[in-house]
Amino acid sequence: MSEHDHDHTPISNGDEPAAAVRARALEELLVEKGVITREAVRQGIDWLVSRSPADGARLVARAWVDPEFKQRLLADARAAAAELELDAGPSPRVVAVENTADVHHMVVCTLCSCYPRALLGPPPAWYKSLPYRSRAVSEPRSVLAEFGGELAPDVELHVLDSTADVRYLVIPRRPDGTEDLDEAELAALVTRDSMVGVAEPAAPALSR
Repeated sequence: MSEHDHDHTPISNGDEPAAAVRARALEELLVEKGVITREAVRQGIDWLVSRSPADGARLVARAWVDPEFKQRLLADARAAAAELELDAGPSPRVVAVENTADVHHMVVCTLCSCYPRALLGPPPAWYKSLPYRSRAVSEPRSVLAEFGGELAPDVELHVLDSTADVRYLVIPRRPDGTEDLDEAELAALVTRDSMVGVAEPAAPALSR
């Protein structure tokens, strides 16, 4: 990660959010009261950890090659995911946003770690860390620089705060030099971090 000439806490894989501790305590209480079973909890966790960024990457790749699909994805991400027989998960709303030459979106959850797990898989440790959750709001351009991204001064940066009610999926800009790639090849370039908005998609190979 880049060095900077000002003091700040680095993004790391450190502290566990207090919300995780509260969630475990709530689980114990609900099991004790008979509201849920440990088996139901296990099945839910198994479903969550089986998710990966591959489903989100399919949505992005389709949006890159199909402008009409992209508009449907921006209008209603859950319905667009269903078109590809993808499960967008249980959160009430999943909102897709598009990065362009003029506007860049970056996603954070300032309270805990709300995240579109069904489409991106489990969130990385840095996403849940207190330094990311605070600094993504207070100094987002510095955070992007640590992930290797540099925005021009005239690019408008929007930091989106996920909640229990709304999860966000970033449609990153399509890399240059990918005109001859098919949809599956494009999906392979889409990374989890690019769909959070802290990085760009992978560059295409120089030769196919």
